[in-house]
Amino acid sequence: MAVLITGGCGYIGSHTCVEMVKAGFDVVVADNYHNAKSGVQQRIVALAGKEIPFYTCDIRKETDLIPIFEQHDIQAVVHFAGWKAVGESTVLPLAYYDNNISGTVTLCKVMQRFGCHRLVFSSSATVYGEENPAPLREQMPVGKVANPYARTKLFNEQILQDLCIANEKFSAVILRYFNPIGAHESGTIGEDPNGIPNNLMPYISQVAIGKLPYLQVFGDDYPTHDGTGIRDYIHVVDLANGHVAAVKYAMAHCGAQIINLGTGIGYSVLDVVTAFEKATNIKIPYQVVPRREGDVTIYLADPTKAKELLGWQAQYDLETMCRDTWRWQQNNPNGYEE
Repeated sequence: MAVLITGGCGYIGSHTCVEMVKAGFDVVVADNYHNAKSGVQQRIVALAGKEIPFYTCDIRKETDLIPIFEQHDIQAVVHFAGWKAVGESTVLPLAYYDNNISGTVTLCKVMQRFGCHRLVFSSSATVYGEENPAPLREQMPVGKVANPYARTKLFNEQILQDLCIANEKFSAVILRYFNPIGAHESGTIGEDPNGIPNNLMPYISQVAIGKLPYLQVFGDDYPTHDGTGIRDYIHVVDLANGHVAAVKYAMAHCGAQIINLGTGIGYSVLDVVTAFEKATNIKIPYQVVPRREGDVTIYLADPTKAKELLGWQAQYDLETMCRDTWRWQQNNPNGYEE
């Protein structure tokens, strides 16, 4: 039995590959390298300690997917593959709908053709929109999302729920996760964004190593203890282990489940800066700039359901997240150089 991981060479996907193998699963990886570097392959294999089949694959094409299912006994799929830049999605909405939604539909069609009925989907807390109060719970209303990227996640969630109603054999675990940061403790794999990072932690680490002159803090006039926005940051290895638990759950249950993956603890932007400085003894210069449109004051998970259904909860604290990020950045100042 094998688990197919689409987008398995990306930031979260690569860590999930390693944790899936550690948990005893055979892993097959499909990626088109839009958000990943091919050089990550040998690092995943080295950390996993065994050979892993990798396929260059566009999941919108059945002709790319069918040979993978023909050559491997795929019993479950962890589906990460998708475009993920919020700002880009507002400029290229049709491309995002085509890639993220068409890819999921095609993948599910091929899965059904080969009798594979277990899917874990990489969704996002962005589906909660801007109006739900924290902490965010799975039963809260969704739909008032701020951008096409979030809307593709929302539409994919509905597609999978509809599929589970239409096909009683199908199981879909939809994981809404919050703000993944950190890296593997070895410093071998981590987050390697293209260009100036959109996310806080890689931005901080690139300032620390001298690639960027200072951190931009988007707004210091929020109603929080220091005026900066608060988020629920989760270690990427904790997140990867959440996917391992979700696959095990999907193998034993049918139907759709929506589950948050977060810590339930909120930290402001300046809290993270302070924690990083403490973990590394490096001062992070920053400048406050105007708020970004669509940013909310606080995004915080209620992780109760994950503990109840999956037996999962986050293990790593913020200092560990910072320390592991810095180890990755030090070891790979230019990311996955190719």
